Amino acid sequence: MIIKPIATNVITGFLGVGKTSFIKQLFLSKPADEKWAVLINEFGEVGIDAALLGGGEQAIEIREVAGGCMCCAAGVPMQVAINQLIAKAKPDRLLIEPTGLGHPREVLKVLSEPHYHNVINLKSTVCLVDARKIEYARYRDHETFNQQLEVADVVLAAKSDLYSEQNIQELNSFLYEKKVSNDSGDKPVIPISLTHSSSGELSGQLFNLLDKQAQLPAPRKRVKPSMLRPQSLDVFALEPTVIESEFDEVGLIRKCNKGEGFYSCGWIFDLSYEFIFDEVISLVKSLEVTRLKAVLITDEGIAGLNLIDDELSVIELDDVMDSRIEVITLTSVDSEALERRLLAISKRLSF
Repeated sequence: MIIKPIATNVITGFLGVGKTSFIKQLFLSKPADEKWAVLINEFGEVGIDAALLGGGEQAIEIREVAGGCMCCAAGVPMQVAINQLIAKAKPDRLLIEPTGLGHPREVLKVLSEPHYHNVINLKSTVCLVDARKIEYARYRDHETFNQQLEVADVVLAAKSDLYSEQNIQELNSFLYEKKVSNDSGDKPVIPISLTHSSSGELSGQLFNLLDKQAQLPAPRKRVKPSMLRPQSLDVFALEPTVIESEFDEVGLIRKCNKGEGFYSCGWIFDLSYEFIFDEVISLVKSLEVTRLKAVLITDEGIAGLNLIDDELSVIELDDVMDSRIEVITLTSVDSEALERRLLAISKRLSF
């Protein structure tokens, strides 16, 4: 039974801006007596962010919704995931990370529906943005990119160690030109660096901002009654839709997706696969992709890889149940050719 509404933050931002890394940094400042829950929505189909995020030993429950924007289909997939996560974790705080290609305005609309009024206390929506991207039309003119900034209560200029003060000025100018502001005035734009910060830097001013009440955007269009969910549908009684996926004869699952002008293709390799670490790095660096994420069992340990705009980061992980890799591109992926290359740099071990 929920005693008080759960403090809830939506953490949004475009592909590869560092939302998952930001949430992981927040974990370091979580009060010891609190339990948190995180709902991650991925554009790709195989689900990788939960493994990169970790948190299992820190009183943090994590759930993924893969395969595109979870707020589509009248928000039912999102509501089912939220309801089950709350029921299981009974958290003090809920963090929701929509896909970088999702629709944050719709996410907030779902969270504001009447049946959540006594369940969720909607706090600040945070948008992470790489200020260097403002100069590129494919970001600046993208509807989702702009919507993320519009709905935000706080804008974090992520990866600030990689750009100049001029980039911050250009971001502020862009927000001014777009008239992106909330009811209380201009949004605060806070430069942060996740690679050059400590938990103390995030726990002060930033946590105060997280706990402010959300300034919900006004709806742009009234939805016709016929487009709404039937009023008799009890979303708290819904069970999740489970899609069973089986490994093929070589211990492999491949899943592809497309939408919002992007393509994705991902693979899951069963536990018997071991990848050659050095050859993995060479392959990743040779690919022309918008985004790559991977969690791989290698001959040098378990590696988490994150590639965005030719910037590759690698971390060491403790434990995984399988190996996964996913690419997001602007053009259709030759999945069979890439799969052959992945198999060529791996081997199957017998147990």
